[in-house]
Parts: sequence; C-alpha cells; structure tokens
Amino acid sequence: MWTPTLLCVSVLLCIPLESYGAFIVPSDLQQDSDDHIYKLVKKRSVNSAQIEVQSVKIYCKVASRFAHTVMTSTALNKANVSQEVFFEVDLPKTAFITNFSMEIEGKTYVGEVKEKEKAKKQYEKAVSTGQTAGLVKVSGRKMEKFSVSVNIAANGKVTFTLTYEELLQRQFGQYEIMIRVKPKQLVQHFEIVADIYEPQGIMFLDTSATFFTNELLPLVEKTVTDKKAHLSFSPTLEQQKKCPDCDGTQIDGDFFIKYDVNRAKDHGDIQIVNGYFVHFFAPANLPRLPKNVMFVIDVSTSMGGKKIQQTREALLTILDDLYEGDNFGLITFDSVIEAWRPSLSKATPENVNAAKAFVQTIYARGWTNINDALLRAVNILEEAETTKAAQDRHAPMIILLTDGDPTKGERNQAKIQDNVRSAIGGNMSLFCLGFGYSLNYNFLDVMAKQNDGLARRIYEASDATLQLQGFYDEVSSPLLSDVNFHYPDNTVNSLTGSYFKQLFNGSEIVVAGRLNDIEMNDFPVEVSAQGLKDELVLKGQASAQKWDTIFPDQDYIFGDFTERLWAYLTIQKLLDKKDKGTPEEKANATAEALELSLKYNFVTPLTSMVVTKPETEEKPEEAFIADKLTEDQRRVVDTPLPAAYIPPQISYQYTRPAVNWVDGDPHFIIECPEKNDALCFNINDEPGTIFNLVRDPLTGIVVNGQTIGDKKVDPGSKRNTYFGRFGIIHEKFGIRLFVSTQEIIVSEHGKQAKHLWSDNTSTKGVNMDLKITKDRSLTVTLRNSVKFVIILHKVWKKHPYHQDYLGFYTLDSHLFSQRVHGLLGQFYNGVQFEVSELFPGEDVDKPDAIMFVKGHSLKVTRGWQKDFRKDVKNGENVPCWFIHNNGTGLIDGILTNYIVSGIFKTV
Repeated sequence: MWTPTLLCVSVLLCIPLESYGAFIVPSDLQQDSDDHIYKLVKKRSVNSAQIEVQSVKIYCKVASRFAHTVMTSTALNKANVSQEVFFEVDLPKTAFITNFSMEIEGKTYVGEVKEKEKAKKQYEKAVSTGQTAGLVKVSGRKMEKFSVSVNIAANGKVTFTLTYEELLQRQFGQYEIMIRVKPKQLVQHFEIVADIYEPQGIMFLDTSATFFTNELLPLVEKTVTDKKAHLSFSPTLEQQKKCPDCDGTQIDGDFFIKYDVNRAKDHGDIQIVNGYFVHFFAPANLPRLPKNVMFVIDVSTSMGGKKIQQTREALLTILDDLYEGDNFGLITFDSVIEAWRPSLSKATPENVNAAKAFVQTIYARGWTNINDALLRAVNILEEAETTKAAQDRHAPMIILLTDGDPTKGERNQAKIQDNVRSAIGGNMSLFCLGFGYSLNYNFLDVMAKQNDGLARRIYEASDATLQLQGFYDEVSSPLLSDVNFHYPDNTVNSLTGSYFKQLFNGSEIVVAGRLNDIEMNDFPVEVSAQGLKDELVLKGQASAQKWDTIFPDQDYIFGDFTERLWAYLTIQKLLDKKDKGTPEEKANATAEALELSLKYNFVTPLTSMVVTKPETEEKPEEAFIADKLTEDQRRVVDTPLPAAYIPPQISYQYTRPAVNWVDGDPHFIIECPEKNDALCFNINDEPGTIFNLVRDPLTGIVVNGQTIGDKKVDPGSKRNTYFGRFGIIHEKFGIRLFVSTQEIIVSEHGKQAKHLWSDNTSTKGVNMDLKITKDRSLTVTLRNSVKFVIILHKVWKKHPYHQDYLGFYTLDSHLFSQRVHGLLGQFYNGVQFEVSELFPGEDVDKPDAIMFVKGHSLKVTRGWQKDFRKDVKNGENVPCWFIHNNGTGLIDGILTNYIVSGIFKTV
C-alpha cells in the first residue's frame, strides 16, 4: 500500500572534491548534452580531507502534532585557500520555512521574509547579473530542496541553521515523521533528536530507518511515557563506518518516527493556550458510512500505453475493495461519454465482476471532454439520491482521473468549474487525480476544493498503480458526513473552519481559533454530523489546563505553539479561498494571508525569504531568494539524478530539460519531456531570409538564423533551404557571435576574435565560453545561463547540388524567462497539446491524427526527424508529430512575422 509521507526532512552538507561522486561541486560543473549524464570537471586541486564536517544535527520538537524542526550543520575549511561549501535540506512541500541563518567567523547572516513582489526586484537583479537566484527546487514527490552555498576563507568555519514548521496530518491511523539524512561522509558529531509532547497521551510510537543494520538499530534511544516521548540517534565516527577500515558512511537514507495518540473523548480534544485554542477531532470506533461513488476515467489518446494499463490495474484492485453496502458506477470519457450502466449498481460480487470485465475493455482514443463527463456523473448520483430510502444513508463522491486539459465540448476551464459547482450544489464531494505534468493541475485543484474534495497528482512512474490505490484507500471509508463544529458566538472568533463534508477513517479534523477573552478558561463545544443511522451530536467542555503543572519541562513547548498552529491553518485556508472565491473574496484572502505570513515569518506562496551572503574577495555581496513552490511550479524527475549532481543554477520549474533544435531542411524539433514526445515542422522560404529563432527581453539573449539554398536546382524541383549563418546576441553582456559554415567571429565590447572550423580549441571569457570540436560542433556557454550547440554539416566540395550547412540546438532552455519568444523560443516554456486516435495517412508508414493545440485543430502526421548531436553524419531518429504548412497553428502568428532585416537585429 502506498502511504503518503507526512513530514520529510533531509540534511546534506557537501564539499568540493576532485573525483566523480562529490556532492558539492565547482562552478564549472558541466552537463553532457548528448545523454543527460552529469560529469564533474576539475576546477582546482583540493583534498576532500581539507573540509571537515564537524556536526550535523536535526532537532524536531512536536507539540500537539505541530512540528518545529531545526537543522544545523557546521563545517571547517582546513585548506590554505578559500572554498565553497553547500548546505542542502529536503523539507516537506507542505511546510513553511520560518528562519535561516549562516554564522561565519562570529558574524550571523539571517534571512528576511518579505512580500514576494518586494523581493522580486532583488530576484530579477540577481538573475540579470548572472547570479544563482533561487534557493528552493523540487526534490521528489513530497519534498522541496533548500540549497545555499557560501565561500569560506582558509581555516574558516560556517554554521548553517534552517528552521521550518508544519502541522502533521493523520493518515491511515498514524502520524509520520520522515527525516532524510545523506551526509555522504563521516561526521564528527551526528545527531537526530526528537521530542514529542501529546496531551492526549501517546498510544504507540515506532522508529525505523532504511539504513538500519543490526549494529545501528540498538543506537536509537527511546523513552516513551504517558504524554511525552524522547528519541535520539547519535552514532560515533566508528559506528558510522561501513566497515572498520572504510571511510564511507552507512548513514544514508530515511529515518522514520510513527505514532498515534489516545482518543478518550468523543467530542475530541481541545487545548487552550494564551488566548488561542485548537480542537482535534477523530472519534474512535465509529461504523463506516457506505458510499455512492462514481469513477470518471479519462481514456483520451494521451492516456495510451502505460497510463491506461496502470489505470486498469488500479481499478481492478479498487473494485475488489468495495464493500457490499457501497453503490458504484463507472464512466469513461474522451470525445464520447460512456457510462458502464445508466445508474449505480450495488457492490455485489456479480456486479463487481461485471465491472471488472468492462474495465478490461477500455482503451485510449479521442479527445478530452471533462465537462460533460462530470455532469453525467453528477446526474447519476442525483438520481440515486432521489430514489433511495430515507434510512439509506450513503456518502456521495466522484473520483475523476485525467491526464489532460479539456479539448472537447466546453473548453473554458473557469466555465467548467462553474458548471460542476452549480450541478453538485454542495451535495457531494469531488476528488481529482491528475496524471503526470501535461495538465493544468491548478484547474483540478480549485475544482476539487470548490466541491469539498481534494486534488492529488499521480506521478508517471512504475508505481502509479499503487499511487491510485493508495489515494482510494484514504477516502474509501467515510465515517461521518456534514461535520459541523459549534462554539458559542460570544466566546471565539477567527475559526480556521467549522464545516467539513466528510471525515474518513484514519484521518483527523483540526480546527483552531482565537478566544474573545484571553483569560477565558472554558467554553462549551458541540460537534454534529451525519452518522450511519442517525445524526450524531457530541457535546463537551473545553477547559484550559495549567501547562506548567501537567508538563513542567517547557523544552517541549516552542513558544505559543497554538497561536502558530492557528496562523498556519489560517494561511492554508486563505490560500485555498484566494483560488476559488469571488474576485473580492480572493483579494481579501490574499491580503490577509500575506499579512499573517509576514507577521509569523512564514515563507508561503505570497512571500519570499531574502538571504544576503557575505562579501568576499572573490565575490561581491549577493542576495538570494527562497520561494515557496506551488504545485503547478513543481517539476519532478522520478528517477534520481546521479549522486554527483548538484546543479550550478537552481530552477523553480525543472524536469529533464527539453532540447529544442533546428537542423536539416530546416526541420524544427520541439521536445516535450513530460509527454515523452516531440513536435516538428519545416519552414520554406527563399534563400537569404533571416528568421528570429530566440528573443528574450529579460535575459537580453537574441538568436537569428539566415537560410541558404542548394547550389543548383533542377527545373520543376523544390528548392531546399538550410541554415547557413547564425547571429547570437547578449545585449547585457555586450556580446555578438557570428557563426557561418566558414568561420566564427566573436565581438565583445568592441573587441573581436576570429576562429575557424578547422580549429580544435576552447576559450574561456568573462561572460562566454566557446568550445570548437574540429569540423564538427561549436558549444557556446553564456555565464550562469544557457548553452547552445551548433553542428557543422560538411558536404563534399564537388557535390553538384548541396553545400555545407548548420544545425542549432538549445540546451538548458528552462533558464529563459517566461517572456522568451521566436520560432524556437516560444516553446521553451512548454506547449500543451492533445492528439486524437490515429487514422491512415497518405504514407502507409506514417499515420495521421488530429491535434488540438493553442485553440486549433490540426491534421498532423506521425513521422521522425534527425538529432545529429551524437552522429553528425547519420543522425539519430526522433519520433515526432509533424505539423504541416510551415507550422501554421502551432507557431504563434504566421511565418513571415519572424522575418528580420539583419543577422544582428534585436527587434
């Protein structure tokens, strides 16, 4: 069973090494563009022993599920030269960073949380000067990686400290803390400490780790009493070693703490501290509520192959897990909406087997009509509600699985959300599962929240079947519906919530609020909900307790934790409201969430942490920005990168970088890594035409290309054209680079240098590096920015028709700004498209299909083009969807819009 991680922590302190396998790397780390394998290039001779990691300490304090985690690492530079040291931490994507500091030579540098718009100017300044501007990137499905580096003087010491906070969520009957530790070397003082205080009492507590051996397991010291637990894990240098004579460490993996609390009171547990209260509600021993569930499954073309196979496998298991008291239905949709049966069926063995037989027959075809599929599901559930007996209480829910945006029927996503919300009318829950990264996740997220559900991303990986089953397990056993929390109006205010559509088995509802009178010691509480047979009403009394009496050791309580927990939950609620309310509600929610984020020093989607690094002889003072990623900004590579890879530039949106290029006659190829596919088109014009390929007003980078034709064209034959000259401009660096089939000319601030293709050389400049591989390729690397590769295709000089020509390849295209454009540049930030079922084309080996892209319906042909980076002579076939007529419908505007008057024209 797939179990969601509730709290994830990783600490990594790294140093520069000469050999492959290091975790902190010199600034000239290079990426092999051919196969995306990262290689380490030696910068200077530094012995790894000259950086000494003196300590790595992770301290997690939990008070009433609210976790406060501090990670501290100290490193000493024992070398006689300055060195750069990196600090990296994996933290939960649902956590908020609250503090970061670096202590260097007795001086402390502290990050400052600011409004995102105010921090943006510093961010853009850092980008424009070539600095690394982002500190946070994606690190797996449920984590984000905080990363910062600093230059340490000879014999100098640095201490990094990062703090973040998060409310642990109960899932499958437990809370889980996962601490990821990967020091990658022996550490003088390594320690994990956790202190947990739960006033309700701790029911159970277990610890484990992926790296535990028979020798390491006894080193965990654990003390658990009624209401508190203390754990520590602190292996010595010798105990960390893989073997007595080895320098390698076996501390490499995940450390888990799992626990749950006692639940004696039916109305829940309420804690009052300094004018704030928190109410935990998860009553025990309730019978499960049967459900009416509609599964709405996308079977459009993009779901083909492994996705549809994994969906079938998951549905077969889910259908087996239905209870006989449940009613269920199945809808598949592409261009056509197909219901397995016109009404819900009882989950009898006979009906389940019939449904499984239907599931085995589904296959991918057509476009994506989300609107009509959901409305059909709502209609079927409504009919079941109107025909059921009064005592027949079922929890109605819809589970939608899709991998694409709407391309058929109603396509306006805001209109679809309005249609679905109006149809549901608050009478059922909608859960949206988004398969992969090609879809607009925010569309699903908002639609789910508008209808008392939630959205979840299903990652395209070998375990997608388990992910689908795991999500279903979370929501398959509702215990209560329409849960209402009642507190006297004159006693409390600023509630984080009072109504919840459903409570699921193994989960917990948490409500926090403020007291009107800070001196108030008690108030009545009532929780009402719909149970299996009757309405359930639970009453109780909230009473303040003397914290210093029941728990005198204040180390467990980090300040007024109930107030911070209230702020955390309130910000989460306001962030939801700003996505789904009216324009006025969105504006008010945004303003209030921003105010609380700044007041409590939380890095949220509305704020950024500005980190100022000290000025050194080698580098001026730098300002770095740590942002909070939204789900739509997250890009995850399921297969981990090689251990040596720490990117020299952190990107906010990152998958395997797309390599877009133009080569041949001229063939434009647009890689789409998230779909594992590509688009391609040709352009045809007269030789000598100059096209703008890339133009980015923010980075100042422009690339133009001029076409050449064949030497000779037979009467009645088509004239082939190729790119024979390129002009690359970087306005901010004052660089102009002219590349033809004969020569390469570099101009920088008026100074000029000339190279020939017969050279085999590398040159490093202040703002640009060039590498010429004789008669084969030119690699252009702009400082802390993008990389281009230009391929030279040499033709026999006496060939009667053809002549030498060039191919242009863009690497690291994700480093351009959102405003980049041009024939190639407009695709650097991705392109959304969907392809219908194949049908025979003019060529029997190249089927046609209909593509929906940028609001156009285009006939496209399945074919292939060449990637010549590995083999200049023969190239490597790349399958792609070919768009006809000079890319019309795929490119913005028409081809002539991209013609410029000069090779160095920037407008």
